[in-house]
Formats: sequence, structure tokens, C-alpha cells
Amino acid sequence: MAKFVPDIKTQRWIVIAPVRTDRPDDHSGKVTSNVCVFCTGSENLTPSEILRIGKGEKDKPGWKIRVVPNKYPITDIHEVIIHSPSHKKDIEDFDQNHVVQLLIVYRSRFQFHYTGGQVMIFCNHGEHAGASLAHPHSQLVVIPRQINLDALVREPVMNVIDDNNFFVTYCPDFSQWPYEVWIAPKKENSTFADVTDEDIKDLATILQRTLKRLKAKYGDPETKKIHGVAPFAYNFYIHHAKNWFIRIIPRMVHRAGFELGTGLSVNVVDPTEAAKELKEIQI
Repeated sequence: MAKFVPDIKTQRWIVIAPVRTDRPDDHSGKVTSNVCVFCTGSENLTPSEILRIGKGEKDKPGWKIRVVPNKYPITDIHEVIIHSPSHKKDIEDFDQNHVVQLLIVYRSRFQFHYTGGQVMIFCNHGEHAGASLAHPHSQLVVIPRQINLDALVREPVMNVIDDNNFFVTYCPDFSQWPYEVWIAPKKENSTFADVTDEDIKDLATILQRTLKRLKAKYGDPETKKIHGVAPFAYNFYIHHAKNWFIRIIPRMVHRAGFELGTGLSVNVVDPTEAAKELKEIQI
């Protein structure tokens, strides 16, 4: 069971979750088998599934997207959303209909848990983004409402990269990371639970376009001066409350002593220039 510990002065919290040290890690040598637990044919190696998109019996092959409980949870409710049977392809590589289906699964699980606490959906893509298993997946956690989350709220829209009927992508002036991108709905005062099927089609398009742009920027010779030879990696999360947004953080730099000691972030790319560069990328 998760243990939440507060800092009385700052009202910040930490989560004590020792079970996380037992989880397998493709990058640390803690995985002793070549078998991927998230690939088709390994369904018996995960907890019994909660939801699936696709054909076949429960916990059997045939699925396109699969949701299972996390064996090594951070919080008391912690789910894994396996993006597809493919060990290599992720959101930027899928056909658009598959991205739509994935977002529908996100919405379904968000709605299911919404009355029970603060729901956070997040994705760690790549070793440098903290993904312990290489097979593309997202995670959902539920945090009790009495826990104060030290979370950002939606930043004003500026430095626009792209938009469509229902969403806009931009690099906020407050960007803490190089080429950080936010996706925000044009509808105010809504939560992710409120998105419609029509919204999701637009969101799938703009999310995939954003990740493709970031992947292209990662491969640019000038950008490699920032991240070196590190492979494409990013985090994104869906804000848990009203005026929701998706925040995408390409992992090009590491936080060091100054940032950790002061709480200040150093961004080596001006957000205005980042938006301009991303907007110019043809996809």
C-alpha cells in the first residue's frame, strides 16, 4: 500500500513505494529473459487485464490495446495501458485510427476513476524518460483528493505551433525544458473526462503531428548539440483537473545541482524560437 508523507512547511507530499524497486528494467540488466511481458503471447505474465480493444478472449492474443494493473504500483490504483502489440512502434508511428482508439481508452479509464480521486495519465517514452520497459505503454494512477499536487496549471497560449478545430499546440513562455510543447483544448473549464468523440479525432491528429515534429527535431544536427547521442525520449502527461492540457517534455537535458538546489529550471532554448523551429518542420 502506498504511503503519503507531507512536508508540513511547504504542504508538498512524497509517496513511499518500496515495491517499485522490484520492477523489471530493460536498461539495468534486471530483466533476465528475452521475453517481453507486454508483447503478444505473454499475456499470462501480466496481471489479468481490465480492458482490451480488439478480438480474442480475455488475457489471450488478438488485442490491439490492453489495460492491466501495474504489478509494482506507485499508488493503490495504478494501471498500465499497453499501446499496441508492437514492441517498437509508438504514437508517432501508428495509423491515426489507432491513436484515436488509444485516446478513447485513456478517456474511458479517466472517467472510470474520476470520482475516486485525482487521475493522472502519463507516458514515459525511452530510457532517458524513465521507461523501465521498452515496449511502448502509458500509465494511470489515482491520487487521493486530500493530497495536494504541486502541479502546473494551464499556461497562456502563445508561441503557437499548430491548431485545428478544437485544440492548439504551443510552447509556453514558462517552458522549463527545451522544445517543451503543450496541447490545450479551446474549450474552457473542462476536464479530460469531458472530451467528445469529435474532440478525440482532432486530438489524435494534433498529438501525433506534435510527436512527429519533436522526433524530427531530435534528429537535427543542431539539436544534437544539446542532447548528444541520446535516442528520442519524451514524457507527457494529461492534467488531472479543470482546464486540462497535455504537457510534452522531450528529454534532451538532465537536471543538475542548480535546478535541484533552487527549484529553478534552466531552459537553453527560447520558447519563441522553439515554436518557430517546430512550426517549420514539414510532416
